[in-house]
Amino acid sequence: MALAHYYRILGLRTGASFDNVKLAYRNLARLYHPDVNPGDQLAKEKFIQVTQAYKALANALPTDGVAASPASPAAVRSTQNSPSTAPRPQTPRSPRAEPSQAAPPPPAEEIELTLSPTPGGSEVDQTLKVNSFKHLRGFFQEQRFPRAVALVEGLVQRFPEDPEIRQWHALTYYRWGHDLLNHHNFSKAEACLKKAWRVDPYNKSLRQALQQDFQRLAQQQQASMPQAQ
Repeated sequence: MALAHYYRILGLRTGASFDNVKLAYRNLARLYHPDVNPGDQLAKEKFIQVTQAYKALANALPTDGVAASPASPAAVRSTQNSPSTAPRPQTPRSPRAEPSQAAPPPPAEEIELTLSPTPGGSEVDQTLKVNSFKHLRGFFQEQRFPRAVALVEGLVQRFPEDPEIRQWHALTYYRWGHDLLNHHNFSKAEACLKKAWRVDPYNKSLRQALQQDFQRLAQQQQASMPQAQ
């Protein structure tokens, strides 16, 4: 499996250093640890995923002498939150001006939500974010996009500095726009897709998916226009 997939599971950009991988793993492992979430099958599955992702990246990346084995549960529970930083990417070009990619982007349902601790958040904040994550996934599965938008707009107000919430915000509008496009509601689909682009233009997978939907939108709008006599 590609390393980029494991980076996404840990909520990191592809190419992040081993130190950032280790920090993200410890924060996520503490968040999803079975001792902290007794009886929560979703948390257990996420704990397994982040552990597998950490092991795969630890085996692939230079560790500068740092042990590559995952932290023990006791070490995970004792680790303090520390927000990671990443360089701000350059501003992308307009979605219609950028050339199409050689490889097709993943379908909407395959662009996954990620979950990591909110930077500097309290225990109440972390609990709210985990519960909101579960609700948002449920809304996506049930295609209740207006409810998903209402949820994520509230999260943006609560966590304005959390980059992951910004990604949820953009992905929610993308999912809704994608669904509207499938149902030929072109004007509303275009508004949602443009909103997704404005909210998080630096997400590579999402940007590629948006490119494809903008192209589909233009083609379907042209096909729906009455032919000149």
